[in-house]
Amino acid sequence: MKIFCIGRNYVDHAKELNNPVPKKPLVFMKPMSAVLINNKPLYYPAFTKDLHYEAEIVLKITKNGKHVEEKFAHKYYNEIAFGIDFTARDVQAECKKKGHPWEIAKGFDGSGGLSEFISLDRVDSNAIKFHLKKNGEVVQKGNTKDLIFSFDHLISYLSTIFKIQTGDIIYTGTPAGVGPVQIGDTLEGFIETNLPEKTSVKMIKCDIK
Repeated sequence: MKIFCIGRNYVDHAKELNNPVPKKPLVFMKPMSAVLINNKPLYYPAFTKDLHYEAEIVLKITKNGKHVEEKFAHKYYNEIAFGIDFTARDVQAECKKKGHPWEIAKGFDGSGGLSEFISLDRVDSNAIKFHLKKNGEVVQKGNTKDLIFSFDHLISYLSTIFKIQTGDIIYTGTPAGVGPVQIGDTLEGFIETNLPEKTSVKMIKCDIK
């Protein structure tokens, strides 16, 4: 399984970190040891003093493909999950300042919070609404209609570089509102479903220890 992540895929998030809006997808990857499932807690890494949350919608690839045309990309996924891309922001800033890769800020153990997957049939696939709460207060709201690069574009683009394979997942980017967490905080992620009516369903809970 490969874990693809897309950076700066919402205009407002790029602006809040004073980053340029990308002209093509900004791709990085996490190792499998980064995945944090079953609502397990995240233990605050000792190497950072500025750990941030980033809420995202995650896709799961359902079949192998290479050089997938964008018009056919929708055939390569049918489920989504709620993801939290944990980022050691101070470490990332130092790496960027030196022109170094910043995987150590994004790929450490437990840095990829991941809920169970649900069928796309349960959501408005053209405009998936999601939000993240910290200690019961909403800190991020997102809608996938605001993505710079759509799900289908991401799959098509990635498949020109990598062979995408069944079980691969894609963290599709975070909206504005990222921020720090401290030991003792609780994060909860919600996705709005359309069955039987528009209701926000809690997908993930993560305690910071």
